Amino acid sequence: MQVTIERATFLKALNHVQSVVERRNTIPILSNVLMRAEGGTMSLTATDLDIEIVEQIPADVTANGGITASAITLFDIVKKLPEGAQIALDSGEDGGRLTVSAGKSEFQLAVLPDQDFPSLAGDGEGASFTMPTADLRRLVDRTRFAMSQEETRYYLNGIYLHAHQEDGKSVLRAVATDGHRLARLDAELPDGAADMPGVIVPRKAVLELRRLLDDAGDDISITISESRIRFAFDDIVLTSKLIDGTFPDYARVIPTGNDRVLEVENAAFRRAVDRVSTVSADKTRSVKLSLREDQLTLLVNNPETGSATEELSVDYRAEDLDIGFNAKYLLDIADQITGDNATLHFADAASPTVVTDTDDVQALYVLMPLRV
Repeated sequence: MQVTIERATFLKALNHVQSVVERRNTIPILSNVLMRAEGGTMSLTATDLDIEIVEQIPADVTANGGITASAITLFDIVKKLPEGAQIALDSGEDGGRLTVSAGKSEFQLAVLPDQDFPSLAGDGEGASFTMPTADLRRLVDRTRFAMSQEETRYYLNGIYLHAHQEDGKSVLRAVATDGHRLARLDAELPDGAADMPGVIVPRKAVLELRRLLDDAGDDISITISESRIRFAFDDIVLTSKLIDGTFPDYARVIPTGNDRVLEVENAAFRRAVDRVSTVSADKTRSVKLSLREDQLTLLVNNPETGSATEELSVDYRAEDLDIGFNAKYLLDIADQITGDNATLHFADAASPTVVTDTDDVQALYVLMPLRV
């Protein structure tokens, strides 16, 4: 394989694929990036056997071929070469080394044969549809914070995507929960998605996808089979295995009769929670909300560090209520609110609270209280 590539193009593609590679691998070839050159393009592929990213870039190909080399080392080398450099890759006739050269710099890298590189092949056709990248970015951005990290509840370690009927309207719904808070976002159901199965996209795939979406065009194609999901846009394809488990019936934990309603300016609320939580205990980070008519008082009392109190003027006309929450979870949800105001729907001090966004009726969050 002999190719010449402009540095910025090569570096951008390597940056996209190399993050899939685990730093420690018991299978040596999984540390490598597969490079295949043919015609006027070169494809780069990296995988950890659960996720695969393939990206094609334009290249001046002198000799077709393929080779694999360390993804991290190659990324570090290209990153340190001067801007605007033309980088030549040559695997030689015997394919025993990869020569990387630019200007007066030259590197010889150990390689492994491209034929040994594993492929995360698909398992047959499934539901295919195209949706606006902005819609997918919104679903991911505003639910990923609630994904669980507990290995024992692996079925919560991702985002649950499924088609849903809401008030006679079809929507594409994303749900994530760790058992302490829940995020639920809807988007318009794309054509062709009505028959898609409900799938759990793993945490690592969600994070890799979100990183790639920053450079994506207007639309993204999604194909979902029984065990895999594939996202394709521009010259990039991300394929991931799905979590083999059953997502819990989340609708059962969303209260429908909470009738104590608090409307608060979200930015002021977020700043106040952040301030008073400075003295909260590291483990629970509990903060107490004391609700009286048109007044909210935030209180933290930590015997080890001190106490804090802050009052806010709010819109609240229901019975008095004292309820506690984890301050971090309150801040996480406040960060998702896009409108000026957040609305909190309470039942009592021991029941889940529903948080809605005054500017986005398709977003809903549920927060479990703490005993304070």
